[in-house]
Amino acid sequence: MNRLLITLGIVLLVAGLLWPWLQKLGLGRLPGDIIIERDGFRLYIPLMTSLLISVLLSLIFWLLNR
Repeated sequence: MNRLLITLGIVLLVAGLLWPWLQKLGLGRLPGDIIIERDGFRLYIPLMTSLLISVLLSLIFWLLNR
């Protein structure tokens, strides 16, 4: 459990540091992400971005546990 938490912390730290560059690649504005804009209101639901990150993290953890 400790190893998993440390790995997850490192992955989140790296993702946070790389986020400005990842946004330039289009991550966070993928087709399938829901954006609702009204006067004084903005709702952003990153469905496709979350799915892509989930698949990548699952692949990374699968490779680490192999």
